[in-house]
Amino acid sequence: MPELLHISDIHFGPAFLPDRAAAIQHVIAHRRPDLVVVSGDLTRRAKRHQFEAAAEFLASFEEPVAVTPGNHDVPLYRVWERILSPYGLYREYVRQDLDSVYRIDGLTLVSLNSTGPLRITNGRLHGAQFEFAERAFDASPQSDFRAIVTHHHLASPPDFAHGHAIPGGRRALTRFTDMGVELILAGHLHRAYIGDSLDFLPSEGRESGIVIVQCGTTTSSRGRGRERLKNSLNYIRASRKEIHVTHYLWRDTGGCFQPHSEHRFGTASSAWLAPSAGAGTVSSREEGT
Repeated sequence: MPELLHISDIHFGPAFLPDRAAAIQHVIAHRRPDLVVVSGDLTRRAKRHQFEAAAEFLASFEEPVAVTPGNHDVPLYRVWERILSPYGLYREYVRQDLDSVYRIDGLTLVSLNSTGPLRITNGRLHGAQFEFAERAFDASPQSDFRAIVTHHHLASPPDFAHGHAIPGGRRALTRFTDMGVELILAGHLHRAYIGDSLDFLPSEGRESGIVIVQCGTTTSSRGRGRERLKNSLNYIRASRKEIHVTHYLWRDTGGCFQPHSEHRFGTASSAWLAPSAGAGTVSSREEGT
């Protein structure tokens, strides 16, 4: 059963919180994930020294790391650079490829760059990227769990007024459902959300949707909504039968990330989807996430 640590919106720069970054290693030491997934915004303003710090941070993980760029990893005020070479520093310090495939035993994860340098904040996925994902999944073992990571969210949290999804989000969810994707990871909102694509894209004949896992900002002071001034990360255990998500929040009292809520979802292969069985359950020690 592949296990993933999901962090996001690191924001090396003025808002970066070093103690949160150090605490990630404690979660890793305790849980031992197979893959660390970083869903974008490594920097605050895409400056060279910020990318240098981000590269050092990523290199500190002994585990494999999957990463995708965020809108803050593209220059904002350096307009000519944003137009002519928007990913220059990202490619120099982080990864040459903007769309990538990561495979560990039992899992194929496709990272898709959802940023649009000329759109600044909002993003979009393009037809060629869907084709890239289809080829990746077609080339992977049929038994692999299939996951996608983008920076921008494809569905809006129902209780967050400022969380408009990217243009074409519903179309993307439909395409990924048709590919057999079972999990989508994203960030951008600085506010976590964990749910099911059927909440946004109900469809007759589909008994299960895609589990959507949004991560708040893990290491900056820029949390939003009910995670204002908070930090979060997610730990995911995934199989063809069940997806188990543990949502962590930073606790000042302990100076560490601690579990906040547990979420369990059945998949299309799950016996939970037999007649009269529920498709998923959620339990939380505090308010639901």
